Amino acid sequence: MHTKKTGNRKAIFAWAMYDFANSAFTTLVITFIYSAFFVSQIAEDGIVGTSMWSNGISISALLIAFLSPVVGALADSGGYRKKMLLFWTYLCIIATFMLYTVLPGEPMKAILWLIIANVAFEMGIVFNNAFLPDISPPEKVGRISGYGWAVGYVGGLLALFIALGFVLPTDDPFWGVTQELGANIRVTNILVAGWFLIFSLPAVFWLKDSPKARVGKSSALARQTIRQLIETFREIKKYRQIVRLLIARLFYNDGLLTIFTFGGVYAKETFGFTFDEIIAFGIVLNIMAGLGAFLFGYVDDRVGAKNTIQVSNVVLSIAIIIAVLAPTKFWFWVAGILVGIFSGPNQSASRSLMARFVPLKKDAEFFGFYAFSGKATAFLGPLLLGKLTLLFASQRVGIAVLLLFFLVGGYLLRKVDVEEGIKIAKME
Repeated sequence: MHTKKTGNRKAIFAWAMYDFANSAFTTLVITFIYSAFFVSQIAEDGIVGTSMWSNGISISALLIAFLSPVVGALADSGGYRKKMLLFWTYLCIIATFMLYTVLPGEPMKAILWLIIANVAFEMGIVFNNAFLPDISPPEKVGRISGYGWAVGYVGGLLALFIALGFVLPTDDPFWGVTQELGANIRVTNILVAGWFLIFSLPAVFWLKDSPKARVGKSSALARQTIRQLIETFREIKKYRQIVRLLIARLFYNDGLLTIFTFGGVYAKETFGFTFDEIIAFGIVLNIMAGLGAFLFGYVDDRVGAKNTIQVSNVVLSIAIIIAVLAPTKFWFWVAGILVGIFSGPNQSASRSLMARFVPLKKDAEFFGFYAFSGKATAFLGPLLLGKLTLLFASQRVGIAVLLLFFLVGGYLLRKVDVEEGIKIAKME
């Protein structure tokens, strides 16, 4: 991790605002609104739709796992971290806009644009995360990472409030958008695209790449990128604490991402939530998640990121059990609120712990591996959930498998030596 930082307030604000900007995508498209709309109205039926949506998420996860380390190393080699951030951001915006054009009965078209948008979204996060070690003083990494997650949840919450004008059934639809062919729900994709475009502007103007030697020709850049990746793999034993963290994160992050992906679908299909109720559910979860990320950012700096992650893994496991066994909507709400409070700290503390372990001049590459750890097995959660849902014709059985991911991830995280990881990073 970098050792000389004073903290640039403008850069920190811009970095956090990127979380604010992109959160509308996960909140409206992936978790609550568009996923449920796809399953119930675009696909043939709820069971087939759940399976198709899980396949789309799984394919995008595999693409992200393959691309992130390579593109991260490329950005570090050529000093293209900022340009990569902007490229993937704008690609996500375009693909999200195109989801609006998909009509009921066109599931393959929807899945295609979903894959492009989700890959671009996650790749943008790789490069935004890579700025964290540059902008944050070592003693404030936890709280600044927490600020980002908290601001992100606020962004998701505000986007949901605005979406109320689009998705609530009404005789006088907002801006004249009717419910014909689901237009009142499809139009939320335009909202997400515009939101992402506008609120990512601070990052465009105020995030700066640290000076790095650029390689003139593309062939030379490719060779240098390959050499850097090979060097990292050869020295992987030196970074064994990073490896342990990333392996643990393969599991618990996969469980969490699958919850986000299928939260709205599960609420609608198993508990009969209406779109109004799904929005209300999303609002409460975003409030809880924002508070959790903000408060636990300080806990992270006080008791350590590893302990923060472990506490969240335990509570998230309990939430899964409650969600699977929930006899009524009330108990599903209880499970959802627990997920909301502890999902933010889980992700924020993972990011801050990685930032403490990152060696100098390899920010994007190592956060590329960080993204890889979040996606290399990310197809497993959605895939197992989808297959078990089809096999047993029950989403409860599908959701139950996620408990295993948190238990395994928490067990593996116990082996991470935080002091050694920080020491190695400072020696670089």
